[in-house]
Amino acid sequence: MIIVQVKEGDNIEKALKKFKRKFEKTGIVRELRSRQAFEKPSVANRKKMMKAVYVQQLRSVED
Repeated sequence: MIIVQVKEGDNIEKALKKFKRKFEKTGIVRELRSRQAFEKPSVANRKKMMKAVYVQQLRSVED
């Protein structure tokens, strides 16, 4: 359960922004989307490998 402390006289938009940030950090939405459809382990491994290659290329360009 996400709890956001709101001080007296604090703006509701700030509290909502804090809530959204905390909700985003928990990763609930990402996990929900991943569970909507089954992904074969081979496909998951391929995606993981492609992401690693992409990140490695970015780091090599950065240097």
